[in-house]
Amino acid sequence: MAKQSGDAGRSVSLALVGCGLWGRNIARNAAELGLLEIVCDSDPQRAALFASDFSCAAKDWQAVLEDERLDGVLIAASAAAHESLAIAALQAGKHIFVEKPLALTLPAAQRICQAAEANDRQIMVGHLIRYHPAFAELCRQINAGAIGQLRHIQANRLAMGRIRASESVLFDLCPHDLSMILAITGEMPQQVSCFAASHITQGVADWLAAGLGFADGVTAALQTSWMSPYKEHRLTVTGSAGALVFDDSKPWPEKLTLFHDTIRQAGELFEIERADPVSLPVVAAEPLRAEISCFAELCASGPPAPTGAEDALQVQELLSMLAAKMGELRP
Repeated sequence: MAKQSGDAGRSVSLALVGCGLWGRNIARNAAELGLLEIVCDSDPQRAALFASDFSCAAKDWQAVLEDERLDGVLIAASAAAHESLAIAALQAGKHIFVEKPLALTLPAAQRICQAAEANDRQIMVGHLIRYHPAFAELCRQINAGAIGQLRHIQANRLAMGRIRASESVLFDLCPHDLSMILAITGEMPQQVSCFAASHITQGVADWLAAGLGFADGVTAALQTSWMSPYKEHRLTVTGSAGALVFDDSKPWPEKLTLFHDTIRQAGELFEIERADPVSLPVVAAEPLRAEISCFAELCASGPPAPTGAEDALQVQELLSMLAAKMGELRP
């Protein structure tokens, strides 16, 4: 397949670091876009298998850093390794795509961003759902006034597994929803609360509920768990004139729904008028493909990504605030 070109009109070459389960999805999309040149992993045999599957070269990390043909590096290694890998790649003159979270601490994330600025390179964080067509349409509907004035956002991200022993649900699952909430509100919260519990590995939260308070009375809440017997990836945005529900577990024609229910006060009581929900059309497209394409354009001197350094630091700061509210439970 011909290489993808960005706004600068030139082809882009990328390396992938981290040949795990999600790394395979990234490799598949990058390869199908004609972007993948090199794969790298701490396990050379795993890297060799990826190289065979995706028709590219397998090299060690030092070779990746020294390869001047590479425009960018896709980092899908463990979160604990993000800081060292990201800073090394930036210092080698590569743009970086880092799977969420950018880091496990705010100081580490700040050091990555400082390295990007010092080396005149860009950062993009893999907040995948920001590139989902249904989320893009949800934002368009909000901006067009479809649900009136924003009031509350509810984010539920529940499933059975992938259970981790060293990284809590806060850092594994919440970055996606925090990035979406910040994109919708356009500001950081003024109040933060968080309650978490650890049932499987002591000190590693596997269930979490959090609340956020914004200016003008806007609120948001998150619930996430690795132990749910059912899968739920649902974002509900409620306004003064209705609500939008983005349910990623539904088929494409049903992923985004508009509700125009109304609540009126009648004396001491309230009257609720229900309306038929409206399924909003969304073009079916793989969010990861859009995300990798966005990174390719960034590497070709295109515009910064929506989930660039500023967004990454805001999400990281909010993760840090929530972690502080979890008491003895740490990632």
